[in-house]
Amino acid sequence: MAQPVSAFQAAYISIEVLIALVSVPGNVLVIWAVKMNQALRDATFCFIVSLAVADVAVGALVIPLAIIIDVGPQTEFYSCLMVACPVLILTQSSILALLAIAVDRYLRVKIPVRYKSVVTPKRAAVAIACCWIVSFLVGLTPMFGWNNLNKMRESQMVNASHVGLVIKCQFETVISMEYMVYFNFFIWVLPPLLLMFIIYLEVFNLIRKQLNKKVSSNSTDPQKYYGKELKIAKSLALVLFLFALSWLPLHILNCITLFCPSCQKPMILIYIAILLTHGNSAMNPIVYAFKIKKFRTAFMRIWNQYFCCKTNKNINNINNTELDN
Repeated sequence: MAQPVSAFQAAYISIEVLIALVSVPGNVLVIWAVKMNQALRDATFCFIVSLAVADVAVGALVIPLAIIIDVGPQTEFYSCLMVACPVLILTQSSILALLAIAVDRYLRVKIPVRYKSVVTPKRAAVAIACCWIVSFLVGLTPMFGWNNLNKMRESQMVNASHVGLVIKCQFETVISMEYMVYFNFFIWVLPPLLLMFIIYLEVFNLIRKQLNKKVSSNSTDPQKYYGKELKIAKSLALVLFLFALSWLPLHILNCITLFCPSCQKPMILIYIAILLTHGNSAMNPIVYAFKIKKFRTAFMRIWNQYFCCKTNKNINNINNTELDN
């Protein structure tokens, strides 16, 4: 039987529920905005939709599962492992979506004339599919054997042929720290983050060069074209920064767990790190609303049209005009 929920756990669960209540509607709104507005249909916004889908799943699936793990019910080993793996899949999907967005922004400023012929909708769809396939493979690796099953059998002195190992379901009980640090963090999290950092530095460098030289492009107004690209690049770089800020503390704690087993980690720090990772799923719609004009206008249009019962054609005409800019 699971232990009674403490006041501390109750506070943690309440915050998790609050994050879910912000994350799910906010990211559904992002997907809705892209679906209903033609101006938000280029490759960048398709990758943003992929990121939003992962964030919706965090709020609707991962947070409830995290609450279950926090309560610590007694379950069969692989049942607990199935509860722990979704967060790994969705984290990897978010990282690869952010990487795809960074590469897309780089191509927009590096080859503006040929961009539309290189980054076609079909290629963008293939890229998104590949990102999700890789995410499932990386996230489900513990299910294929890289887990703590043998360690748990040894600690409980259970016969290797026994298939019904029952444990208190907690993340670190079933997920190997070697997997989390050497494979997940050192291969699939840290290198992509560093690569994205380099890409955005190059994007900003290219844009500033073009703004200074006023090099011609397929736009009739190069200054306006690259100025707009700079604004969007800054907004998406902020999304990347917030992602890194939200996820690195938990990975650092994982490194401490692996490399310094005797080191004591205050539970409050662990809870804060977990809440930061889940809270990141609620941050992106807020960034889009405040930093990207197309999204802000689309959000207002949805609000006015579907929630405020405003059918004024002038409002819709103004919104459509702003979305095209």
